[in-house]
Amino acid sequence: MPVSARSRETLPSAMTESLSTSEDVLYLTELLGLRVYDLKGRLIGTLRDAALVPLVDPVRVDRFLVGAGPGWLSIRHDQIGRIDEHGIYLRDEGLTPYHSDEYMLRLVRDLLDQQIIDAQGRKVVRVNDVTFLRIETEGRTMLRVLEVDIGIRSIVRRVLAGVIPPRIIRRLQRPIIPHSIRWEFCNILETDPQRRVRLNISNRLLENMHPADLADIVESLGPEDREAIMSSIDSEVAADTLSEIEPDIQAQILESLEVEKAAEILEEMDPNEAADVLSELEDDTSEEILEEMDQQEKEEVEELLEFKDDTAGGLMNTQYLALTLHAKVSDAMRELRQNEELLENLHNIYIIDRDEALECTVPVARLIFASGETLLRELASEPLLFANVGETQERVAEMFDKYNLLSLPVVDEDRKLVGTITVDDIVSVLRNG
Repeated sequence: MPVSARSRETLPSAMTESLSTSEDVLYLTELLGLRVYDLKGRLIGTLRDAALVPLVDPVRVDRFLVGAGPGWLSIRHDQIGRIDEHGIYLRDEGLTPYHSDEYMLRLVRDLLDQQIIDAQGRKVVRVNDVTFLRIETEGRTMLRVLEVDIGIRSIVRRVLAGVIPPRIIRRLQRPIIPHSIRWEFCNILETDPQRRVRLNISNRLLENMHPADLADIVESLGPEDREAIMSSIDSEVAADTLSEIEPDIQAQILESLEVEKAAEILEEMDPNEAADVLSELEDDTSEEILEEMDQQEKEEVEELLEFKDDTAGGLMNTQYLALTLHAKVSDAMRELRQNEELLENLHNIYIIDRDEALECTVPVARLIFASGETLLRELASEPLLFANVGETQERVAEMFDKYNLLSLPVVDEDRKLVGTITVDDIVSVLRNG
């Protein structure tokens, strides 16, 4: 069950100081196996697991699961009197048998030895131990999850647990630099959508990552975990991430998702990228997803699917800004304000005649110092460069290299403007090529 997280290096200085006081912390490896005693000091059993109930409190250990004879007992946090290296001592003996509860996050079953995503290190690692902050209050001990441990220190504790006393293990681990991740920056990935709700799981940390970093992480996970991430994060974030993923894995992910979710993600992608992804799928799957897409996005993608992948038509994007011969700089500025979603990749504005034939190209940068009354065509680049829809990728790449282009318009046999290719598209071709 992967988790997203940030490293312990983000700890506030006051909290770091508290961690240096060994009496303030307890490790899961030290907690497991502790004997549990009733009010009269009689042995009840040994601790087998501990659980949070995130909907109630995201950090407090809410339940202690004790092996007693053939079954387990569930002990609430407020029934605990004292916890020390000798055992767990109860203050209330109203114990109940343990029954599986989907609102519980069990630390041994659901976290220990599971993969996590370190959001700061941008990599997948494995949990070796869990650190608790031990708080003495009102005559009882309360545990709050502080960190997950992923370094050599925690491996030493795991190997030596039960072999030598915890106080000796702590002495042995002192020279080893700790490597842990704050619990507040951990985000569990649960494949069951219903259990995600019960465990109050958010994908905020994943959604705040750079799409390229998140793509690297998704690629390193197994099929089920990839599906869990892509199906649960925001569709716009999922689209940006999918654009950074290798084509064969893109296809695997889309095939694993519900058709509705796959369609939502493709609607957020540039039409040419969506068409590229769909071309990697089986025809039946591709058609099924297209049928779920909004009509406008569907038509744009279907238009691009008609072109071969290795041509200018297969490379181009149909999202561009074109104005008429009589358009002025003020007209262009108004259109830019009304089409903010194009700005990130918009390098040129295209001027077309009444038949939509390409007349000239105007770099957006030239608008900055121009008067609002200036005709756009007076700012046009020379010479006029364009590619035919059937031009090969190799030839298009040569043009970008030769003329140092950021974008290139694409026209049909009547020189009608039908799309544009950006330098990002060429980089992708060269990288996959």
